[in-house]
Amino acid sequence: MSALTIREKLAILSDAAKYDASCASSGAAKKDSLKSGGIGSTEGMGICHSYAPDGRCISLLKVLLTNFCIYDCSYCINRSSSNVRRARFSIDEVVKLTMDFYRRNYIEGLFLSSGVIRSPDETMGEMVEVARKLRLEEKFSGYIHLKTIPEASTELIEKAGLYADRLSINVELPTDEGVKRLAPEKKPETIRLSMAKLRRKMEEKAEPTLTKKHERFAPGGQSTQMIIGADKTSDDGILHTSARLYGSYHLRRVYYSAFSPIPDSSSSLPLQKPPLMREHRLYQADWLMRFYGFSQPEILAGSRDGMLDLTIDPKLAWALRNRGRFPVDVNRADREVLLRVPGLGAKVVAKILETRRHRRLRLEDVGRLCHSIAKLRPFIVAEGWSPGALTDKAGLRGKIVQSCEQLALF
Repeated sequence: MSALTIREKLAILSDAAKYDASCASSGAAKKDSLKSGGIGSTEGMGICHSYAPDGRCISLLKVLLTNFCIYDCSYCINRSSSNVRRARFSIDEVVKLTMDFYRRNYIEGLFLSSGVIRSPDETMGEMVEVARKLRLEEKFSGYIHLKTIPEASTELIEKAGLYADRLSINVELPTDEGVKRLAPEKKPETIRLSMAKLRRKMEEKAEPTLTKKHERFAPGGQSTQMIIGADKTSDDGILHTSARLYGSYHLRRVYYSAFSPIPDSSSSLPLQKPPLMREHRLYQADWLMRFYGFSQPEILAGSRDGMLDLTIDPKLAWALRNRGRFPVDVNRADREVLLRVPGLGAKVVAKILETRRHRRLRLEDVGRLCHSIAKLRPFIVAEGWSPGALTDKAGLRGKIVQSCEQLALF
């Protein structure tokens, strides 16, 4: 069998990496290549933009070091028993690809994950060496995200934090029972211990002392990825786990990855349609917890099955179950109350608060601020507008859904 070319490896390992969801670059420290003398820059929030000739924004080179793996997790297409085509990059190949793509303005940085080959330490050591060579030998100042391996040594994780902008450790599944059943070679307690150690190390490095300045250590924080749909955990259970993770490990983000197995004879899990809409609704609910003041229990309080409604967004679903809190007066309500109104995002609420300092808002004023009032009408009071009995109308849900569908056509 002939050796694979770099192009063939890239085709295999970039496709295999699409199941890793934690690839956002937000949170990285600001770096300017013009000042540092290196190559590559990131903006203050860690999001830098590179554009292909056709105008598309292309951010990260997202690849696996290898899709060979000693583990046999039932939900993973790269499990040891899978019959997928395998490939493996050398350290220098990943470094060269990253620099070549960056110089061509194809990417802004690197997202690197890997199957586990021979041992966690050996695999993690190679990933760290990629990051080290990029930073120290190539003077690369762009964004680097490393997907770390929980079983790897503390020393290797610490080295990874010196070179990477963000580190992530996968919790794999929402429950310990799910991990033990579908990934028996992995231990939930080891994953949590590794996340806790990483959090402590970040806090330690971020604390300046009298003898040293703040040290650079994974300035973009840590994130995690959770597979959804591989077990029977409800959305309520998933959000409960996410809330606990945010509170315990100060995560920047929990990423939800819809379980979508590729048919092959080695799969032990039933094939199903990829639950992409469920993934989307979980992200919306997660957003409500992090930025809109919702607690995890109230998002699905009153839901019969603990599952998010796939046809409407979680905030609208919550509002329909809690109509007694509405309508809200946009000229009087405080920010926290306005953030709970369907159709009002954080930026729109900020505009409302600023505008009403100078004049009272009418319904059409709010409509101009948010571009659509289809969701808003039943839930707000404005100058010259009151929804009357509309808020309690039995067919309100269907009316809103229909209005939103009609708007989507245009």
